Amino acid sequence: MPFSFKQLQIPGLVLIEPRVFEDGRGFFMETYKAPDFAAAGIRGNFVQENHSRSTKGVLRGLHYQNPPSAQGKLVRAVRGEIFDVAVDIRKGSPTWGKWASVILSEENKRILYVPGDFAHGFCVLSEIAEVIYKTTSIYSPESEAGIIWNDAGLNIEWPIKEPVLSERDRKWPTLQNADIRFRYRQKTGC
Repeated sequence: MPFSFKQLQIPGLVLIEPRVFEDGRGFFMETYKAPDFAAAGIRGNFVQENHSRSTKGVLRGLHYQNPPSAQGKLVRAVRGEIFDVAVDIRKGSPTWGKWASVILSEENKRILYVPGDFAHGFCVLSEIAEVIYKTTSIYSPESEAGIIWNDAGLNIEWPIKEPVLSERDRKWPTLQNADIRFRYRQKTGC
């Protein structure tokens, strides 16, 4: 299998390590293969792909889209390095308000799967970073929501103290005051 899938400390978050074939010409790797991802529990139908470029110190997030436009994401840094964060925002979840972080970089080629019922954000650690992410739903301005990056209740250990933020990202509410329409549903079955 060309991928290694590792469940992170919050159920649903998956760190993906692709198999990289390198030689004197460069490298080749698969970044997505529906049957392999489905076998690992990632069954989203990816319908949009986004590409961002940011400079050192930029922080984007914490973003999500409410149902019915929730966006599961496959996130990877194709240039530079980012500190990537996902926050469980499923009301009633045993891990509600908990966060997990990973370093995604051009060098490690890792991919993070963020379910649609998590808030997501990242900050740039390198001089420049380019991030590509596939989503399971089309961007919907009416469904867009967010949480302030420095919410004391979340206590995210960002590696930067004074990030460069968009005007929108400066104004998001705290988790306690955010418009969140996700409910935790415990999985049952065999």
